Amino acid sequence: MTYLGNHTAAVQRGLNLGVALFIVSEALFFLAIFWAFFHSALSPTVELGAQWPPLGINAVNPFELPLLNTVILLSSGITVTYAHHSLIQGNRTGVLYGLIATLLLAVIFTLLQGLEYSVSSFTISDGAFGSCFYFGTGFHGLTHIGPTNLIIWYSSVKANIIHYTRKLSTLTKIARGNSTAPPAKHPPFFILYYIII
Repeated sequence: MTYLGNHTAAVQRGLNLGVALFIVSEALFFLAIFWAFFHSALSPTVELGAQWPPLGINAVNPFELPLLNTVILLSSGITVTYAHHSLIQGNRTGVLYGLIATLLLAVIFTLLQGLEYSVSSFTISDGAFGSCFYFGTGFHGLTHIGPTNLIIWYSSVKANIIHYTRKLSTLTKIARGNSTAPPAKHPPFFILYYIII
């Protein structure tokens, strides 16, 4: 029944609730990281030298490589939105190209993040600044290209390209025993993960 999109209402609510809780937990996780950063930055303690960034740390210029990474992430939002709209219109080629472009942008983002790590003058052991920077950017990268993302990509490609279409295939109609079956639904939280994170 999974391939046909015939989940019961209870199963659909459970799936939607599970994805919603996952997204909320990710948002709260990053809120905690930003909270730690802003707590240290807005009220630096004596142990940090009463200044932010602490003495001896050369912060990364936000208008160089971080700005390029931001543009790449926003572009990946555009390409995944294109894939989503192609899915709604039943354009499988557009879905495939949109997802491939998004995956390529995620790989480019990860490579540039690695470059940023290699040219930084501080490490994760350099106090609160280094910890917040590497912890925040590392987990952000992990959510975009890590194991969680690979599972989402596998599921979305399998579900959206193979099993979810605007109209049901002829084989599905035959299996159901009718020729005027309603269109299958696609997961409502497919794009929400990328928008929030």
